Amino acid sequence: MDIKQKALDLHRKNKGKISIVSKVPLDNKEDLSLAYTPGVAEPCREIEKDKSKVYEYTSKSNLVAVVSNGTAVLGLGDIGAEASIPVMEGKAVLFKRFANIDAFPICINEKDPNKLAEVVKKISPVFGGINLEDIKAPECFIVEDILNKELDIPVFHDDQHGTAIVVLAALINALKVAGKKKENVKIAISGAGAAGIAVSKILLNYGFKSIVVCDTKGAIYEGRKEGMNFAKEEIAKITNRQKEKGSIHEILGGKDVFIGVSSPNLLKKDDIKKMNDNSIVFAMANPVPEIMPEEAKAGGAKIIATGRSDFPNQVNNVLAFPGVFKGALEKRAKITEKMKIAAAEALAGMVKNPSPEKIIPSVFEDGVADMVAEAVKNSP
Repeated sequence: MDIKQKALDLHRKNKGKISIVSKVPLDNKEDLSLAYTPGVAEPCREIEKDKSKVYEYTSKSNLVAVVSNGTAVLGLGDIGAEASIPVMEGKAVLFKRFANIDAFPICINEKDPNKLAEVVKKISPVFGGINLEDIKAPECFIVEDILNKELDIPVFHDDQHGTAIVVLAALINALKVAGKKKENVKIAISGAGAAGIAVSKILLNYGFKSIVVCDTKGAIYEGRKEGMNFAKEEIAKITNRQKEKGSIHEILGGKDVFIGVSSPNLLKKDDIKKMNDNSIVFAMANPVPEIMPEEAKAGGAKIIATGRSDFPNQVNNVLAFPGVFKGALEKRAKITEKMKIAAAEALAGMVKNPSPEKIIPSVFEDGVADMVAEAVKNSP
């Protein structure tokens, strides 16, 4: 039986992947009177007097909303809110498994970013944090910006920042293996959606200097007219200061690092041969990467990472978001850029002796989420 049929059987047999489990007994009249009426009125009164006590008397302190409108799901695209539910349930399972955080899918039939943000704001009282997921760019930037400004709980768009954190962690160690310094390397990024934009920003904040972002129209540069939006206009002002032009195939010449968050089978070994010696290739399109590892290696790449679990160096967001939320929830703080960088450094630090085959921890290594959570909590 192939994996597609096994996955369908699993979801059908269990009717989804999550359920609600009571934390308290409900076996007799006293249990009922304490958990519900009349006893439940007491915590309600306490919260009415002091809203901060909602963290003491309810599940809010450890409850995250996994919010999507289904407009950019995995490699499936705009499939709608209902069809996105299995992915959001899966995200809830990951939260529970890796950080013991309770999470619930909130899939909303709304494509207008302002209206979508308004819905999330209205349901936010019950949640300690908001994980945005699979909302297409550039609308995702608008939604996140509104919620960060108007809510007092952590808001995190995992497609952006989870990816960016793990890419930075992997790149920190890849540079050690390749014998290169962040100030000197030249980076080409393929993909100018949520992930590509966020990766560019975190790398710049960390001290990388030379980054060129490419989309399907080629290199993005200040003044380009074709295929631009407000997010690309913003990134054009802080990357590609030499105004390099051309396709990703042309841009790769003389680069040290390729980061792909775009489309399958984009590159050939001859493209990698144009790069500098000891090149670093992160081909993270899923399920088929921009270039298969064996072909990248044939082109001379020294370190190769993908988004897949069947190759070494899987760049997987689950390394980041459970620990980031755990730390932010415990700290009751919004997620800052310094927290994201601290999380990346903590992940990189878990690999004591980086090698071409090992630049990032496995998602199943003990203590990953706890280590990231501690870094987040101790960060400004």
